[in-house]
Amino acid sequence: MPDASFDENAAVRRLMKMLSVPGRSGEESQIAQLIISMLESAADQNVTIAFDSANRRSPIGGQTGNLIIRLRGNRRAPRRLLMGHIDTVPLCVGAVPVREGEYIRPKSQSTALGGDNRAGACVVLTAALEILRQGLPHPPLTLFFPVQEEIGLVGSRYVTAGKLGGPALCFNWDGGDPGCAIIGATGAINLVVEVAGIASHAGAHPEDGVSAAVIAAQAIADLETNGWHGDISKGRRTGTSNIGSIRGGEATNVVMPELQLTSEVRSHDTKFRQRIVREFEKAFRAAARRQTNAKGKRGSVRIETEQRYDSFAISESEPVVQEALAAVQSVGRPSTTKISNGGLDANWMTAHGFPTVTLGCGQSGIHTVDERLHIPSYLDACRIALKLATVSSE
Repeated sequence: MPDASFDENAAVRRLMKMLSVPGRSGEESQIAQLIISMLESAADQNVTIAFDSANRRSPIGGQTGNLIIRLRGNRRAPRRLLMGHIDTVPLCVGAVPVREGEYIRPKSQSTALGGDNRAGACVVLTAALEILRQGLPHPPLTLFFPVQEEIGLVGSRYVTAGKLGGPALCFNWDGGDPGCAIIGATGAINLVVEVAGIASHAGAHPEDGVSAAVIAAQAIADLETNGWHGDISKGRRTGTSNIGSIRGGEATNVVMPELQLTSEVRSHDTKFRQRIVREFEKAFRAAARRQTNAKGKRGSVRIETEQRYDSFAISESEPVVQEALAAVQSVGRPSTTKISNGGLDANWMTAHGFPTVTLGCGQSGIHTVDERLHIPSYLDACRIALKLATVSSE
């Protein structure tokens, strides 16, 4: 059991320092080195520190792979993994954290704070440092600090799983309420739609052209009219879709010859998620067939899809969920479970064979200039993490 000497002041100072370090996705080297330096000052020969090569598989490259730290256990029990991603969104670059009552906020009104997810990473680090400081008995532990979560869960997707040490129970910190255990999340597919029209002079011979814009507009209108765009509900099956960006054309006097559109589709139901994708494909190809120029020629459509992450759900009866709920209750908070409509590192961890429960650490207003971090919730998250890191499975 964690003793009463949990150092709350040190935990807050540590967080303030981590919030001050920039580290947008792909630029996590500085924050990774800070974590290492903090741990090395308290570590002994029973701690190993390594990076994997996830950044080499990332579409943007990046300064470093995932940071993976392993502590040799002094209690015979299955290995546990604690994790929190270390990248932030670009709006957090230049953030200066300040305390205001029970909250930490950004000093400037032009930046976010970066509590997503420096708070989660600091929860994991604090648990490890308290174990080392207090000499607490603990099972073998893995501290996992993924990179590039904010641009599509890249670090957890491409983690070198063998470096994690085969953990039996996995816990992720990335969210608001410390008492809420997220035990499932939706899946997502991204689409890139390339619409090829036929260029012609829009003033002299518009009839010779086929507008890529018109093809895209008709397809989107059909999706909206038939209930396949936005919030989607077909009987008992539900999901969402969104047109995220549209780029095309360079001149007002040319019938638009090409257009690229990006979109995403989400659903907890894998088959229904694929059905939504098929409806997108159907709508765009039908729109391309309908548009012809004066010579009977048509445009065309090319669609690429990428499985960003699959959905998952963990039964409440599973040990990893029961352990998380018990730890929440041990700090005096009511415990609840939730299925998320957003993607988490836990999606890929579960896909790799490591079912992972995600807990909160006080974040609110993330990715905006109104971001705040609730200090009492953050400290409770640290207590929960310390409990989970020091209690062995029966």
